[in-house]
Amino acid sequence: MRLPHFTHTQSLTVLRFLLRSYNRFLSKDKAFAERLRSLLGFTPVNLAIFKLAFSHRSSNGDHVKGYAIQNNERLEYLGDAVLGTIVAEYLFKKYPDSDEGFLTKMRSKIVKRNSLNRLGDKMGLDVFLHEHNNLRLSKSMLGNAVEALVGAIYLECGYRGTKAFVVQQILRKYLDIHELERVDDNYKSQLLEWCQKNGQSVSYKLVARYKFEKRDRFKVAVMVNGNRMGVADDYNKKSAEQTASEKAMLALGILSEEDED
Repeated sequence: MRLPHFTHTQSLTVLRFLLRSYNRFLSKDKAFAERLRSLLGFTPVNLAIFKLAFSHRSSNGDHVKGYAIQNNERLEYLGDAVLGTIVAEYLFKKYPDSDEGFLTKMRSKIVKRNSLNRLGDKMGLDVFLHEHNNLRLSKSMLGNAVEALVGAIYLECGYRGTKAFVVQQILRKYLDIHELERVDDNYKSQLLEWCQKNGQSVSYKLVARYKFEKRDRFKVAVMVNGNRMGVADDYNKKSAEQTASEKAMLALGILSEEDED
C-alpha cells in the first residue's frame, strides 16, 4: 500500500487538526477548550497561551506550564499593538473619505480603556477570568483580558486570522460604529466648556510622576474652583487628564454612570 505524500504545509495542517481534535475531545482541559471554542469559533492548538491570557498578575491561579511569567501582561502588550493596527486598517477602509484626525479619534474611542472594559463584559470574559484567578475582578481586568486574548489569537492564528476575529466577532458584533461617531468622549473639552458656562475655574495639577514596570506614569488631579474633583494616572499625561476630567464630570453630576454604558 502506497502512503500519501504530503507537502510541508499539508503536514502542518494535518498536525494542527489532530492537536485541535485532541484538545477538544481528549485533553484534561477539554472543558476549557470547549468554552474557548464557543468564544472563538475554533479550538486552539496552544491552550496554555489562552490560559495565560486570562491570568492576572495579582492572582495566585494555576501555574501555566512552559511560561516563566505567569500573567497576561506580555500578551496584553502584544494584543494592544495588534488590536490598534487592525482597528486602524478597518477604519481606513470603512471611511475612505475621512481625514487623519477623524480616523485617530474613532480609533481612540474603540481602543480606550472604558470601551475595552465594556467589550470584555459583553464577550463574557468574566467567566474565564473567574476560572483562572483567585481575586475579585475589576472592570479594568476585562479590558486587559480583551487585549491579552487578541495577543493569544495572534500567536495562534497570525495577523490574517486575528483580523478576521476582531472584525467579525468584536467590531461588527459588539460595537455600534455609527453611534460611536456621534459620541463626544473629549471629557477635558466638555469639562472646560461646562466650567466656562457656569463661571467656574478649572486647572490640572501633576500630582506625581513615577516609574511603573520601567515606564513613566503620570498621576494628574483636576481642580474645579480650587477643589480636587478627579484624580487619575496613566502612562500618557494627556490620557490621565482625560480620565481625571471624566471622573470630575461624574462627581459634578454633569455625566452619569448611565451615560458611560
